[in-house]
Amino acid sequence: MNLFNRSPLTPTVCIWFIALVIACTLNSSRAFTSPSSSTVGRTSNNLVGTTSLSSSTLISNSAINDVEETTNWDKVSEEWELDCYSRPVLVDGKKKLWEILMTDSSGNMKVCRALPSNKVNSREVRRVVEEIIDESEVKPSTIRFFRGAMFNMINIALSEIDVIAKPSRCTFALAQWIEDRNRDVYPKMEGYRATMSGIGGIGGTFLDIRTAVKLPDALRGEKYAFVGLPLAEFLPGGGIDNNNIGVGRLCPVDSTLAADSFVQGVVILTPRAKALASWLAGTEVAGLKADLRKRELVMETDIDNQYLMAKLNDDQRREAAVYEEGKDALNGLHFISVQKDEDDDPAGFWLLREIPESL
Repeated sequence: MNLFNRSPLTPTVCIWFIALVIACTLNSSRAFTSPSSSTVGRTSNNLVGTTSLSSSTLISNSAINDVEETTNWDKVSEEWELDCYSRPVLVDGKKKLWEILMTDSSGNMKVCRALPSNKVNSREVRRVVEEIIDESEVKPSTIRFFRGAMFNMINIALSEIDVIAKPSRCTFALAQWIEDRNRDVYPKMEGYRATMSGIGGIGGTFLDIRTAVKLPDALRGEKYAFVGLPLAEFLPGGGIDNNNIGVGRLCPVDSTLAADSFVQGVVILTPRAKALASWLAGTEVAGLKADLRKRELVMETDIDNQYLMAKLNDDQRREAAVYEEGKDALNGLHFISVQKDEDDDPAGFWLLREIPESL
């Protein structure tokens, strides 16, 4: 897959895209100032049925009910995603509704279990997770979880289960499911409180005082370019799939998004493309954010780590504003491509989605 010569594109789009990328790349080689420090730091630390239940049957406030949604087990991934958190609903008008949500990375398996508020602890979380695993036809090898506020409890719960626990914001299928429930399920439930929505506990703290640390010199990119690719390239029949993205990863794409939209992204050009791509593959790269106020291009990894990729001058700041607007238009969807030069296939390509803080 050569991003600078995409054969699946129409001739008009292809010519436009190549011109855009080359222009951005030439401009980027002058405009981006990469960090020079070689120091890297860390800022932190029984499934039944084949049809989904309607929103009105998902949970009863008067009883703690289990809810399962299953599809074709052949499509279920061994990479699972977990959330345990309170929802914007008061049970019997008194106590918060707590839920464990479990899905796989493809979103083909979904399990919701409500928890009594007096049993929200690592032992109960472990018991529920083990029960879900025992009743599943596909067993997980990895379980990701994204809430910094629940890190200790979930980490302890998973430590005695034979899975790899990964604190990560790469919980894209889970995030979409939670958004769907916030929109379609909880508001219809007795005891719903809109004022309790949007308190997500993602990452570190509500007041974000994190500072991005610099990448080591050996991992710096020489050139950066803000580019766009048609969303259709990532849909069934498109030109980008798991066979041509190197060591990267593709998040699920919302089928309601317009296929003629353009996904904004950043191409990193460096002779050390394999090394950088391998390093990114070893982290839980969650996204690339342009901080317009600080004039910085920042990579987000794990639950709350940040790495400074480049400083932005005036021209690049304007391009970054367009990049961020494009992300917002597609609910945070964007991509990162790491390659040696314009003619080389990506050593790693990541299609990502910025998870809303309001989850």
